Amino acid sequence: MRASDMLMKRFWTALLLLAFASADAATAQFDQSKKADLAKGLQARRDSLIDYFVDRVPSSDYTKGGYFEVAARLYLGEDLEWCVTRLDSLMADPRGDMFWMYPFITVTFVGRDILPAETQAKMRSLWTTYRPYRGDTENHWAMYYTAMYLITQMYPNDAGELWFNGKSSKENFDEAREYLISWMDLTTTIGQGEYDSPDYFGVFIVPMAQMYAWADDPEMKLRAGMMLEWLIADFAVENLNGIYTGAHSRTYPDPVKNQWPTSSTSVAWMLFGNTSFHPRGETFILAVSGFEPSEILHHIATDRSAAYQHREYKRTRHRMRFSEVKNAPVYKTTYMRKEYAIGSSQGGLLQPIQQHTWDVTWAVPDPKDAHNTLFTIHPYSSWEELGMYFSWFTGWLTEGVVRSKTTYDSPDKWTGGSPFEQVFQHEDALIALYNIPEGTRFPHVDGYFSRDLEERIEDPSGWIVARGGDAFIAYYPLAPYVWQSDEDGSSRLHSAALKNGAVIQIAPAAHFDGIDGFRRAVISLPLTASTETVPTVDFVSLQGHRLSFTYGDTPSVDGLAVDYSNWPLFDGPYMRSTRGSKRLELRYGKHHRVLDFNELSIREWVDR
Repeated sequence: MRASDMLMKRFWTALLLLAFASADAATAQFDQSKKADLAKGLQARRDSLIDYFVDRVPSSDYTKGGYFEVAARLYLGEDLEWCVTRLDSLMADPRGDMFWMYPFITVTFVGRDILPAETQAKMRSLWTTYRPYRGDTENHWAMYYTAMYLITQMYPNDAGELWFNGKSSKENFDEAREYLISWMDLTTTIGQGEYDSPDYFGVFIVPMAQMYAWADDPEMKLRAGMMLEWLIADFAVENLNGIYTGAHSRTYPDPVKNQWPTSSTSVAWMLFGNTSFHPRGETFILAVSGFEPSEILHHIATDRSAAYQHREYKRTRHRMRFSEVKNAPVYKTTYMRKEYAIGSSQGGLLQPIQQHTWDVTWAVPDPKDAHNTLFTIHPYSSWEELGMYFSWFTGWLTEGVVRSKTTYDSPDKWTGGSPFEQVFQHEDALIALYNIPEGTRFPHVDGYFSRDLEERIEDPSGWIVARGGDAFIAYYPLAPYVWQSDEDGSSRLHSAALKNGAVIQIAPAAHFDGIDGFRRAVISLPLTASTETVPTVDFVSLQGHRLSFTYGDTPSVDGLAVDYSNWPLFDGPYMRSTRGSKRLELRYGKHHRVLDFNELSIREWVDR
């Protein structure tokens, strides 16, 4: 290593240590016994997760077990013969592209000091003979380029003929580093494109955890640690008992109704212990990375003693056609209480196929088997939507998508965006409007009323009221509807009116004398709604705010139009960031923690 490089490495090492040391000094202001308890609980959950992957395949069985089972044993230094034998079998048939790369990289680094040289040589040869597909989404590229960064770091001097893509180690390394930094810059200025996805959250955590654990460059290690905290904070503030609430860029048909079995709840379980045990390979990688959340992050994730409204700015996936902008803005609002959360984006085509525009989620003792949500959807399907985000030939776009996302072209689907849906939320009241043109495929609106709802009442005023856990929910449909049965035993509110919508008001059950008291309070609220020309609503919420919203116009609160031009990257009692700043402030009480990607620094302080 050149002397200048050695000096630079020492500089970044010192900066890394200084960043985390200064943060630790301020963190020490928290109650020390509480801090020790949190660390002890985190370590116990880490250990149980690693043990889970060891114990689920006996070492006497050489026919079962994947890369995570191998990595868990290598991490503990156990059953080396079994690990070598299983690796030989797994390497005989590599598959999965970037979803092969990240578990394989995990085994590579966890086992680099224990696996025999012959096995490591076989592992290296796969990077010559197997050609993993880079993919075409944000999470694909994060996994792909992290794997390329780390494996070329391990073999820094190999020529192009030793790599599947013909590029030298240096070329691959430089390309990966450049992409990863550009992705961090984009995310910290205008947000993620695959934003707030319960299902894909884990595969954004994976590359940053791997980089944090195994990058030799202290600068990249610091970047990865800061990015991990940024992503986790983004989830922490919108989770309720481990459930990722509100609007999502991508989710699947089953988790949109039973929200617990996703990668985000697995991360919540391990880091915060606020939901049931949920083992996932992505979380295993986080467990062995050595990353520990700051105490301020733990409190943001778990303290629901006071209600709060939180806003975020995200972006659409890169658009290729049928749009005047590459990345359209996404405006998110979430209102959180200990009893429930209600969250939304503004509607429109913000993400192809798997968009989830808004929902209500109520707290339950154990969300593992619960269907604790309510939302609406216009089940839009069009090659024009797909053509906006995919470069394929438009003539067979829909057919190609349905091969893997089987519900996309279904009139009964529960995921997807619509260009004819507009949503506005303020605190715990929400208005969803639909203006569907004649001739549109699937010209109807459906509302998902979970089977876990209780005490459902249809009042003569038009309001539908129900109880979910300790929350009361009121739903005012703007158009006629019929009830249908959903396949999971829930109720589907089906409305065939093209001009459509609903007003939703949520409140804590403890604030009322039973559901009838809530019903009386809601039906007395001033409400004017019409669908004659375009859907329009004027409504005074339970918190006394007048919400006015007409389809195609800017909504207003108490007579003031919403200022979308100044919508923050993050804003609420726990998080603040302005667009373009590359800087995030986390706050809890008097405690502050700032992640600054301009200076690559972490700073903490306590107000006096």
